[in-house]
Amino acid sequence: MSATKSKLSPAHTLSRRGEGPNPIDIHVGARLRLRRTLLGLSQEKLGEAVGITFQQLQKYERGSNRISASRLFNLSQVLGVPVSYFFEDMPSPEHIATPSPDVPPSETEEFESMARRETLELVRAYYRIEDSSVRKRTFDLLKALGGERALDEAV
Repeated sequence: MSATKSKLSPAHTLSRRGEGPNPIDIHVGARLRLRRTLLGLSQEKLGEAVGITFQQLQKYERGSNRISASRLFNLSQVLGVPVSYFFEDMPSPEHIATPSPDVPPSETEEFESMARRETLELVRAYYRIEDSSVRKRTFDLLKALGGERALDEAV
């Protein structure tokens, strides 16, 4: 083993066969899925745009296949984000290796919950409400149902 390799944390080394996906590849895949979903693109449509099958895109999103630099650049162009977007909110090496329940969710994890189809449909339906007073009351109702105080009460 080289001196350089021994200095790297286990989370930043490449996964060996049979060890499962590398945590960094999982993070990059999650960011890819997040952006695709927020744009309302299907795996098939995004795959067509970059010249890959939806099955390959699924593997990228799960982190089971590593995305090459050229493919990541192409995806960033199609999705309208810089390449650095895919690495934003990367957990620190110690959190990648040993996640702790005491660590608050990252922005990526919070956005992933926003990217669920149900959440997107709810947001789209909310913004289709034309009457702003009805929209505000709907917002207050949802916050009350979720256990949060309405805006007027919080101020």
